[in-house]
Amino acid sequence: MTFMNNLPAWRSVQALARRWAIPHGHLILGAAAVLTLVHNAAFWGQLFQSYPFATANLWFQASVAACLFAVTALLLSLFDVRLLLKPALVVFFLAASGAAYFMDTYGVVIDHDMLRNAAQTNSQETLDLLNLRFLGYVLGLGVLPSLAILLAQVRWPDTFRSGLGARFRRAGILLGVLAVSIVPLGRTWASFLREHKAIRQYANPGFLAYSAVKFGLSGPEGSKGPVRPLGEDARIPATDKGRELLIVVVGESARADHFSLNGYGRETNPELSRLPVISFTNVHAEATSTATAVPMMFSPLDPSDFSVKRARASENLLDVLRHAGVNVLWRDNNSDSKGVADRIPYEDFKTDRNPDMEGGEPRDEGMLAGLQAYIDGHPKGDIVIVLHQMGNHGPAYYKRYPPAFEHFKPVRKTSELGDCSPEEIANAYDNAIRYTDHFLAAAIRLLERNKGKFEAGLLYWSDHGESLGEKGVYLHGMPPFMAPDEQKHVASLFWFADSFEIDTGRFRRARDLPLTHANLFHTVLGLLEIESQVYDPRKDIARLIDPSSPALAQHSGVPQPMNHHAN
Repeated sequence: MTFMNNLPAWRSVQALARRWAIPHGHLILGAAAVLTLVHNAAFWGQLFQSYPFATANLWFQASVAACLFAVTALLLSLFDVRLLLKPALVVFFLAASGAAYFMDTYGVVIDHDMLRNAAQTNSQETLDLLNLRFLGYVLGLGVLPSLAILLAQVRWPDTFRSGLGARFRRAGILLGVLAVSIVPLGRTWASFLREHKAIRQYANPGFLAYSAVKFGLSGPEGSKGPVRPLGEDARIPATDKGRELLIVVVGESARADHFSLNGYGRETNPELSRLPVISFTNVHAEATSTATAVPMMFSPLDPSDFSVKRARASENLLDVLRHAGVNVLWRDNNSDSKGVADRIPYEDFKTDRNPDMEGGEPRDEGMLAGLQAYIDGHPKGDIVIVLHQMGNHGPAYYKRYPPAFEHFKPVRKTSELGDCSPEEIANAYDNAIRYTDHFLAAAIRLLERNKGKFEAGLLYWSDHGESLGEKGVYLHGMPPFMAPDEQKHVASLFWFADSFEIDTGRFRRARDLPLTHANLFHTVLGLLEIESQVYDPRKDIARLIDPSSPALAQHSGVPQPMNHHAN
């Protein structure tokens, strides 16, 4: 190295590098400027939609730009340490490039629930989301800026004191920029913060960093230790002499307005329409991601008090059934049960054990294989079988059904929804609905074969809906307060064999009433005639149109189950 230092040419290179070295503060400001201008297309699109280009809005738009830049620079300044700055900037650019892709392409928001959903997504689902467009975003907005940062020569202060002073001066200037930008337009900013909360959630990488911290602080999702018991008093009364066989199908991304049973113009339910099913038209999910919606469906917690962490710390509906002596089985063709089936028999059908595989895609109908043997193998007690569908999981809707179900055409076989016409997206989505129709009809045929020995029934309830490009939004997972109705208005239906001694008229009269996931827990308990303090008849669908029911009058004690023999 001494020899190299003595070479005039090498000394010239070193001098040139020192001459063109970037002060560490300038590197932060430059990175903040690039992130603000290049990685926030979705943010600017949302802002300009609410505040269009006009003379009256120019100052506010400039104020928002200055604030976004200042906040981003302050965020990056938290990592202004010699050994930490470059790695931190690389992480920010790579993460922001991925977030920009999903926000620009699908119109989604990357909040902590979306991060939880992503963390629980399996590799096959992840591959459906990766394509050349995603690769272009990561390379162009993530890798290239990262290489520039890694190759840059950075000039650091000579002493700790001078460096600390420079950092404080920069922070003061940035805080001053925020003040100067906001105070003169205080009324406009107050209106913006009050009426356009959704726009802030597109700020990249600021909101992404906030969501990551919130997700990290929420703690581990799994329940490693004991959980809080629930419904240990559950029992089936001696007066219930019959055996119930209930299949609960957890749907995936199925919209109510795409079921022809609910009046949709296309025939998406050709098989179910010939069966005596009761389709509920006004069911709304309180969550828009599978990671939150599935635990919510099986929890007694009120949606306003619900959190995934609280749900994981407590037993759920399936545990209450187990306490009552019900035989419970969960079969999964989705990612997993999200902790709901942690304490009951669980079978994963998103593997080679699924007998209905096609091109590497395990079909929902494969979950029906061997169920008769399971039923025959449990000669005593009620039986509840939960089937968790792959359903209409996007964006690769065309993969969710066998070729024989490609009824609506044309369909473009790609997960890049931005390259598809609205018709092509709707066609693929509706074909997947038709396959769900076939799957549910097949499950009902299985139940029909067992109605001589059981009071047989099927409940289908989708976890959340799906955006298909309305207003530029795709998929699901938007924060509930800002999610469009397409992501919350879900499909739900019931079917009962004539052996099920129940007044089905109660359900038919309730088909248009407003329902949520909170009704599922108590309706299942009511159908199985289970007595427990955790059963609330006021949330049982069969009780909604019968407020004078004896169960309601006795709600202060252990409620009486509904009279199954009131045909």
